[in-house]
Amino acid sequence: MKPPSGPVKPSTERRAAQGPDFASTSVPRHLARGAIGFGLVIGSIALVPVAGPATLLAAPLALIAFRGCPTCWMVGLAQTISRGRLERRCVDGVCTLTKAHPDPDPDPDSTPRT
Repeated sequence: MKPPSGPVKPSTERRAAQGPDFASTSVPRHLARGAIGFGLVIGSIALVPVAGPATLLAAPLALIAFRGCPTCWMVGLAQTISRGRLERRCVDGVCTLTKAHPDPDPDPDSTPRT
C-alpha cells in the first residue's frame, strides 16, 4: 500500500515524533489528579482490615485518574512542568533538549502597550 502523498500536518508529525502526551492543562490540575489517584490506591489498601477485600475494587479507579499507571502520571507531571519551557531539537540524528524561544512578534511594526 502506497502512503498518502502531500504535506503532513505539523501537529500530526510532531505527535508521532514525540510519542504519547500525558501532560495536563495546568500543574494544579495534574497534582489534583495525582492526589485522587494516590488517595484511591492508599485508601483501598488501608481499608481492607476495616471493610474487607471489596475495598480493593477502588484501586483500578486510580488508573483513570493517573491516565494509566503512576509512572504515566509522573511522566505527565514532567511534561506539564516543562511545557513551553523546553523544546526538542534534532539535527543530523542527534536530539537535544534546549530552552524554548518565545514566539516572534506576529506584527513587528506594532509598538508595545504601556
